[in-house]
Amino acid sequence: MKITTCVFDAYGTLFDVAAAARLAAKEAPDSPFAQHWPKLAEIWRAKQLQYTWLRAITGAHTDFWEVTQNGLDFALEALKLDQDDALRERLLQLYWELQAYPEVPQMLKDLKSLGVNTAILSNGSPDMLNGAVQSAGLEDYLDAVLSVESNGIFKPDSTVYDLVGKAFSCSKKEVLFVSSNGWDAAAAAGYGFDTVWVNRGGDPLDRLPWTPKHVASDLRAITALLT
Repeated sequence: MKITTCVFDAYGTLFDVAAAARLAAKEAPDSPFAQHWPKLAEIWRAKQLQYTWLRAITGAHTDFWEVTQNGLDFALEALKLDQDDALRERLLQLYWELQAYPEVPQMLKDLKSLGVNTAILSNGSPDMLNGAVQSAGLEDYLDAVLSVESNGIFKPDSTVYDLVGKAFSCSKKEVLFVSSNGWDAAAAAGYGFDTVWVNRGGDPLDRLPWTPKHVASDLRAITALLT
């Protein structure tokens, strides 16, 4: 069946989650943080995801902005930077305005020229997602920005993936779902979407019951899959 709708995860897929720490370090090159920003970005992201999974399993939902702050607070304390309130505030401000990966605008523009529906499906709260989309100048290239907040549970709960069919009145086989998170791509494959895992880091495939149909090193490969 022809793909009519291309749906993207947001954080790590369209938006560079390491950009906030990288830019903050560049602004203060002589600070202690400048030496530790890669480790902070790594811990921050790992905890952010872990907290979404634990909250989904236990039914203790909160919005992604709180989870993002919780993950950052853990990372700052782990690196003994938790007394720097100005750094925390700046990192959160930059996270609200994350940069898109360089290939994203043209890729989305190309998809729209093919007549394909484009959307974000993300754990992010609506205000976070709108901030990132507007900051990156992507609003004209997206038909929908779908947040888990309408369901009150994080990925990979299957009801999150239901949001796509509800938004576009399409079947699962009409959807190409794209994520840089291997677990997300695998879960979407199990749900019934055609999937692409964007493996920017050359990581091994997750050992799960489902596997993505395609693997790409970045988003430049997406348009070719639909032509």
